Order: sequence, then structure tokens, then C-alpha cells
Amino acid sequence: MKKFDTEVHLSREMGLMDATLIGVGAMIGAGIFVLTGIAAGVAGPALIITFTLNGFVALLTAFSYAELGSCYHDAGGGYLWVKEGLPKWNGFISGWMSWFAHAVACSLYALGFGAYFDLVLREFSIVMPQWGFFSPQKILAAITAVVFAYVNFRGASETGKVGNFVTIAKIIILFVFIGFGLNIMFGKTDLITAFTPFMPNGWDGVFKAMGLTFIAFQGFEVISQCSEEIKNPKKNIPRAVFLSLIIVIPIYLLIAVVSLATVESGTMTPWDYLASHKETALVQVASHFFVGGGIMLLIGGVISTMSALNATIYSSSRVAFAMGRDRNFPSFFGKVHKKNFTPHYSIIFSLIIVVTMALSLPIEDVASAADIMFLLLFMQVNITLIRLRKKRPDLDRGFFTPLFPYITIVGILFLLFLAGYMFSYSPTAWIVTAVWVAVGLFVYKYYAADREVQHIRKTRTLQDLESKIYRVLVPLANQKSVVGLASIANALAKKNSAEIILLNVNEVKEGVPLVAQEAENERANSLFQKADSVFSKTGTPYRTIINVAHRISQGIVGTAIENECNFIIVGREKHPSFFQRYFSSIIDSVIAKAPCELAILHGELEPEKIKTILIPYNHNIHTNFATEIAPILADYFRCKIKFVMVFEPNLGEENRIKHETELKELIAERGFEAEIKLIHDEDILISVVNESQAADLILMGGRSGDMFELLLGRSLTQEITEQSACPVIWVKEYEEREPFWKLLMKPIKAPGE
Repeated sequence: MKKFDTEVHLSREMGLMDATLIGVGAMIGAGIFVLTGIAAGVAGPALIITFTLNGFVALLTAFSYAELGSCYHDAGGGYLWVKEGLPKWNGFISGWMSWFAHAVACSLYALGFGAYFDLVLREFSIVMPQWGFFSPQKILAAITAVVFAYVNFRGASETGKVGNFVTIAKIIILFVFIGFGLNIMFGKTDLITAFTPFMPNGWDGVFKAMGLTFIAFQGFEVISQCSEEIKNPKKNIPRAVFLSLIIVIPIYLLIAVVSLATVESGTMTPWDYLASHKETALVQVASHFFVGGGIMLLIGGVISTMSALNATIYSSSRVAFAMGRDRNFPSFFGKVHKKNFTPHYSIIFSLIIVVTMALSLPIEDVASAADIMFLLLFMQVNITLIRLRKKRPDLDRGFFTPLFPYITIVGILFLLFLAGYMFSYSPTAWIVTAVWVAVGLFVYKYYAADREVQHIRKTRTLQDLESKIYRVLVPLANQKSVVGLASIANALAKKNSAEIILLNVNEVKEGVPLVAQEAENERANSLFQKADSVFSKTGTPYRTIINVAHRISQGIVGTAIENECNFIIVGREKHPSFFQRYFSSIIDSVIAKAPCELAILHGELEPEKIKTILIPYNHNIHTNFATEIAPILADYFRCKIKFVMVFEPNLGEENRIKHETELKELIAERGFEAEIKLIHDEDILISVVNESQAADLILMGGRSGDMFELLLGRSLTQEITEQSACPVIWVKEYEEREPFWKLLMKPIKAPGE
């Protein structure tokens, strides 16, 4: 029996080199090719200090990522760690921010690619037109984002191959750039002039440039996002995190020194000249190195931004995938494509954010928004490390942060300082960040919080069911159904040592204090005494609860949740009036919100008269559940089991044999004996009702809880129940509850369907 929705995991295909290169690929792209010129204009020659300090701050946080990444090996990275270590809303907000931060970073790289590729086209005398508000750079950015979203959709192995190729290619180009630059630099006699004054904008410029370029150092974080696909993650994730920084930081420093020392700036200062060319500044520097130097850097810029694009689309979609799997996002975010096994819905929604940000904001504000998000996210991860050291000392850590917690605390203070300082550089970026966080808090409060609690409760409940640990709740309301309901509960208890809770809900009017009335207590006790006549025969222990509530449904659901019940047995009239159908459907609709399996008894069951249990077989999870409950009831009532399968006359022999074989295999798997009767008839309803004449109890899969179908519809299950000659038990496997809007749009079934 399928208790759980199939949980999706991603295959481990990436080794140490793959993991390292995906981190390097995420870093080299923004800091070097896209933001070096802009940051030089902000900090001047102190850009060297900016990159050094950012490398130091990144290293402080890298210790946290190395330790946590070595003991948590699921897709999601920082989001999952914060969720584990900090209050629940922190976990959601960290994932919400991480998803947005990676998507916005992707927008930055897409804009960088657009600028570089536009220059490439101009080298070939191809000029793209301006389409209204959208510049050629923005149009190319959107097109490229779509292309790399498709590459990620194709699969992780495709992503790794493309990512490794472009990362290695751009490293080679940068080493060529550095080599020629150092050769020219050491040949200059006025080298000091290029670095004077060293801090033209003081420490204010250094700190602003740090905040602006910090995104260039966050690529190691991407490694943890794909930990579910890394081989031996306990050792390889810490190694890949530090290797990526060891490779990137020296490259950043050498590029900054060479660019400032060798640029032909004319009457302008080197840093002002670099700032005037923004994201294409390095192209202007390389064009003076040798013939074709500018073209080489153009190619490097195109390759670099492509690499970063690839890595950040990958990571943003994995965060959304993890949040969908945890039900913080709609569950389709946690789905994977049947053929490519990639989170295609997560990729699509990440792509929407990427394109929207790329088309709507200037590149400086896009970079700043991503920077602030990453700074705040990294701060939460560092706090999480401190909490988890105390909360989860049992974790199997492959790496321990040295000088703990001092290194971590220093990292937190630096990150908080830089995030706050960014307001003076880009208020727009802070507004975007504040709006996104506010929307996230709203989504969490009114959507994600309840869904996450339900998902956790569902998982815990179904784990107990898999282990045959039953906690059965039996609401009792009238004398007629007590013996039947108690007998079903007793059968479960006898087979699986279930804990039984008898419940009577005392309903009081709205506005009336929740106080039990003596008369109602006496009525409840009479119901409990009648149930005791069943349990006393077998010595089955049970508990009784009287719940006083303003609504019966609240009392039942509240009791089920408080006592962590995973099976509810309720009674319903076999021939309900319109009002009774309305009343019972409301109760079942609410009960369905809790992660419980259900048994609904229709009619009055007399245990001593049960000789044959009839099961109309139809292959679905509810009927399969009936085949699990059937031998439990058969052992208790000492009766036989009979299956009836009704086939339409035009059904092929091959399909008939297939269905019959499936049923026989299921019976063999459950380990009981049963009679199987095959009927060829177009009218399933009449066939089953006729067979019920020789049966004493019908056990069938049902769909209780669908208020609209129960109230207005006449389903086949309902028709069989009302027309059969014996009592009927519907059993319902727990399944993901459909959203209310889907129930509204769902067509009402016609009779016999």
C-alpha cells in the first residue's frame, strides 16, 4: 500500500571537480567582468582592499557552509539549515530570500552577457535596435536566460558538462589577460601614479564597493544547493567550498591590480575611466594589450556570464524545488519532469523572476538587491551554525569550524554592517528587498505556515501507519452505530495493538461558554458503556474523551490532532436525508484536512451476522487500502472475503486478464485467501447490488470529505451504499488534499461514474 507520496530525490552525478567548478563558475562572472568597472569608480585603487576584505568576509561564512554542507545532503542548502536551526518563519524567509537572491543574481549575469554579446555583434557590424524601453542589452539578457533555463531543464549532467566547459575556458582567458597585464605593468616607470590617491572616496567608497561586489564571492554557496547531486558530500562539499575561494580570490586581486595599472585612461583617472565603461571596462583594458585582446575579453565575458547564468538558474530552481517538496510552496514546485528528472516548474518560475528583474531595473540596482539578499541570508546561516552546534551535537559533521564561535560571530557582524551600508548606495535595492521580504512574510502567515504544519503532521502520522502503530479515534454520537464502530476499532486493536480513543463531542451554541452539561455527560457515558460491552470481551484497553466545542467538526479534528490519531472511524446514516448529507459532508470535509486514514460505516453493523465480506474491486489507492483492512476484519469476524470485478462486455481479454492478475498478486502480497468473481455487465451498479444480496458487509474504497460530490452528486460509491442490502464500510487512504479552488471547478459525477 502506498502510504506516502513518492518522494523525489536527485541522483548523485557530480564529483569534487564538478562541485568546485560550479562554485567557481557562479563567482567569476559578476565580480570580474560585470562589476569591476563600476566598483572601481566607487572605491578607486582601494578596489584592491575591497576585494581583499570581501574575500575575508566570504571566508568567515564559508566555514559555516563547509560545516553544515558536510552534514546536510539534500537540495536546498542554506534554506534547509536555517529551517532546522531557527524558528520556522526564519526557515521560510531564508528560502524565500535565497530563491530571489539567486534569481536576481542570474538577472545580473544575464545583463552582463547582454552587454558583452552586444559588443561582439558590433564587432561584426551588427547593431540590434532599441525596442521601446528595452535596450539591446536587456533583450539579449532575456533571450539568454530562456536558453540556459532550457539547458537546466535538460538535466544535471547536461548542466555539469556545459558549466565545466565554460568555467575552464574563462579561467584560461583570465590567466592570459593577467599574464599580458603583469608584463606591461612591470615595464611601467610611473606605476605609482595609477594608484594615487589610493582611497579617493575614503572608507565610504570601500564599504560601498564591498557591498556592491559581495555577490562576486557568494558562488561557493551554490555548491550546497546541489549537495543532493554531489558524490561523497560529507568530504567533497567542504573541499569544494574552500577550493573555489582559493581559486577565485587571487584571480580577483590580480585582475583589479592589472586593470588599474595598465588602462590607457588619457586625461581621466584609471578608476574613473573604468567606471565610465561599467560592465565592459575590462574589454577596454585588454584592447591595449595586443591585437585582438579586446575580442578575447569579449569572448571571456560572454563565457563568464554564461557560466554564472547556468549556475544561478540551477541553484535558484533547486531552492524552489526544496520549498515545494516541504510544502512551503505549492506542491508542483517539488515535482520533477518524467523524462529529464529536473524540477521543471521551479525552473520556469525562477526564469520569470530572472527576466522580470533584468528588464525592469538598472544593472547597479539589480546587483545591489542581490547583494543585500545574500548578505542577510549568509547572516542567518552563521546564526544557524551557532544554534545547531548546541541543538544538534549528534550531526555527523565532516568538518568543524575552527575557533568557534568567534569566527562565526565576526562574520555575522561584518555581514550586517555591509547590508546596512548598502542603503546609502542604492535605496532602490533596499526597497526591493523590503517589499520581497514583506510579501514573503505575508505568504508564510496566510499560506505556507499551515501547509508546512500539515505536511509535517502527515509525514509523522504515515510513518506510524507504515510501522503499524495505530492511534484510532472513534467519535460516538448515537446508540445504533456504537457496536459497529467499536467492533471495527476492536478488530484493528486486536491485530495491531492499536490505541483506541472513544470521543463524544458536546456541541454548544456560539457565544455560550465551553462548559459540559450534566445531561450531555450522562448521554456520552451511556455511549461509552455500550462500547465497553464490545471491548470487555477481548480485554482491549481504551480511553474516553468528552470534548465540548462550538462545532462538532472542530471537536473531532482538534481531538485527532492533539492525540496524534492516524485512523478515524465514523458512522453515517445509510439512507441520509438532504440535511444529513449536508451535515456529514461538512464533518468529513473538515476531517479530511487532518492526515488520517478513514473508515466510514454506513448502516447498523451486527458482528455476529457477518459471514461474508464483499469487496467491489477497482484499482485505486482507496480500494487497495480496503484489501489491507479486509483480512483484519475477516479474522475478527471469522468470515470469508469475496471480491467482485465487473467488466464491460467490450473490454478486451488482455485487459481483463491483466486486472485479474493484479488482484491475485495483491491478495498474495497481503497473505490471505479470497474468492474472486468476474462479471461481464455494462451496469456496474446493478451487478454489485445483486452480489450484495448474498453478503453481510461491503468493504469498498470511498471518497469521503468531498463536500460538493457528497452533497450534490450521485457517485457510484454512494449509489452502491444506498441500494445494497447490507451495511457498507468506506475506507479512505490518506492523500494530498485538493485545493478549494480545484474542488469548485471539479465537475459533479454523474450516476454510475
